Amino acid sequence: MDWSFYGQLLLNGIVMGVIYALVAMGLSLIFGVLEIVNFAHGEFYMLASMLAYFLTAQWGFGYWGTIVVVTVVGVAVGYVLFEGLLLGLRGEAFERSILLTMGLSMVLQNGAVFLFTTTPRMIETPLSYRNLQLGELRLPVSRVYALGLGIAAFIALYLILHRTKLGKAMRGVAQNRVAAQMVGIDTRVVARLAVAIGIGLSGLAGAALAPIYAVHPLMGFAFVFKAFAIIIIGGLGNVSGAAIAAVMLGILESFSGGLLPLAMTDAVAFVAMIVVLLLKPQGLFGRGVRV
Repeated sequence: MDWSFYGQLLLNGIVMGVIYALVAMGLSLIFGVLEIVNFAHGEFYMLASMLAYFLTAQWGFGYWGTIVVVTVVGVAVGYVLFEGLLLGLRGEAFERSILLTMGLSMVLQNGAVFLFTTTPRMIETPLSYRNLQLGELRLPVSRVYALGLGIAAFIALYLILHRTKLGKAMRGVAQNRVAAQMVGIDTRVVARLAVAIGIGLSGLAGAALAPIYAVHPLMGFAFVFKAFAIIIIGGLGNVSGAAIAAVMLGILESFSGGLLPLAMTDAVAFVAMIVVLLLKPQGLFGRGVRV
């Protein structure tokens, strides 16, 4: 038995799972605080990757400069998105939020196709040709950086949610909006910051993945549905559950891609989602308390 082969699959799965977690955590945070299903989340990830491509390939930005700029732009877009579109939408406007974010998704996707065509673009940097060797295991340095960024983002978000007044306010609004208002929490400010952080995480994921995979306007469509499967598996609105489920799914997809026909890889997430819903409808880590 070739243990190095399985070790490589495990390592690749962990890296991919952490990247999934960046998108899924942002999506889960927005749903947990606002009760809004953001179908445009994948398009923000796509736009972040496109921006990272142009910053790197066209304007000569370095890796870390690109990460910072794209993440900051993502946070700013989340702020504007809340003020312009999502303000006032919450549980009582659930259906309207679905239609609104699906429409936004179509506009962003088709607008990107019109402006940039569907031609895949690859980012070539000095990191593209460097590998980290761990015994018989090999991992591109760009994936190592993406793994580190994902872990750092999860730790930072966990500390914000559980160790700061802002995070406790977000959790309070997610659990009982009316009670949060009664104790003086400005729910509008909390919701705005939740959307900004959620879109910012999507931007970070897009910038981290841009040097690894081909960048094109249709890349966000499949990614967002996989993120939905992850947050359902982890428990709707449970940010930590979404992160754990994302890593589990990344490992499962990596092994299925290495041991099964490649065409079955994309079905793994949804098969896992169906199995979890049949056995535990509230998700693996669903406890009835969001965020």
